[in-house]
Amino acid sequence: MQIFQKTTERLRIITKNQYRLFFAIALGIVGVFFIYATLSTNGPFHNRSGQGLLTGEKDTLSQNSPAVKSLPVPLDTALYNERLISMTNGDSSGRWPVKRNYPAPGAILPFNRIVAYYGNFYSKKMGILGEYPPDEMLEKLKADVKKWQAADSSMPVQPALHYIAVTAQGYPGKGNKYRLRMPAKQIDSVIRMAARINALVFLDVQVGLSTVQDEIPLLEPYLKMPQVHLGIDPEFSMKTGKKPGSVIGTLDAADINYVIKYLSDLSKANQLPPKILVVHRFTQAMVTNYRKIQPDSLVQVVMDMDGWGAQARKFTTYREFISKEPVEFTGFKLFYKNDYREPNSRMLTPAEVLKLKPKPLYIQYQ
Repeated sequence: MQIFQKTTERLRIITKNQYRLFFAIALGIVGVFFIYATLSTNGPFHNRSGQGLLTGEKDTLSQNSPAVKSLPVPLDTALYNERLISMTNGDSSGRWPVKRNYPAPGAILPFNRIVAYYGNFYSKKMGILGEYPPDEMLEKLKADVKKWQAADSSMPVQPALHYIAVTAQGYPGKGNKYRLRMPAKQIDSVIRMAARINALVFLDVQVGLSTVQDEIPLLEPYLKMPQVHLGIDPEFSMKTGKKPGSVIGTLDAADINYVIKYLSDLSKANQLPPKILVVHRFTQAMVTNYRKIQPDSLVQVVMDMDGWGAQARKFTTYREFISKEPVEFTGFKLFYKNDYREPNSRMLTPAEVLKLKPKPLYIQYQ
């Protein structure tokens, strides 16, 4: 009987120890999972952008701190000079390349060509970015990237989404400024969408009767992100007080220099690689005092030929208002619909655009 009691007691101790061991192992597994879920950018407590998403917190990227940045690789000045010469495409005017100081490490241009899709999710008429479902749109963008890569195999091609974050409108709206600011959830969705194909993001601003000084700082939470850049559209900067769309607007070098300094200060304060600023243009009066525009080492300026229509007119616009008034880099817009509106007109091919002097490093599809 005593032997049986001792045996039973030993079994009870063994069983208790097994329970303790099992509990310790289970607790350890839960702990490891919690650490992974909290720290991993792929864990269940993180959204797709890699930003922390806590219980009860709104899924708004602008409320979160930007992702951790790796140290930029030192600038390859030899390759930079080589790419600048290649960009001139044999131009003999002496205007190109523009003489500027080297950019800070991490500069995208002139090491890459950017191919961007432009638009707004509230309108299918404003560009291809809002015209197709996300999956279909991204596949089309990747196909266009391949076309540009095939047309110029010497230049890596970087995809981008160019989203109109502040749209001009034909009625006064809040504050009588004739502009509409997009909600954060829309901008957040663009950033997540871009992350799926490792694309850059450009946030475009049409100020209406507002100003760049009032509108740009509101985008700061996004502009702190290293992959997010900026576009401004003089066409819809209505300094005369007229409604957007009734006449073509304008921005002066002073406005553009304000934006450059703002982006430069932001990049410096947050240790970001250089930002890209795209300025749309298709008339001379859209940008005044271009000689006074001052890019710096933390902001690369692209003057983007924004006109649509027949091929000859697009080339003339580029030659007269982009090539003849050099700032730093150039861009060229292609319209899936508007370029076909005139008789015998069509959208230019990558090979045709690459004949321009200088060769555009920013290509935008609308």
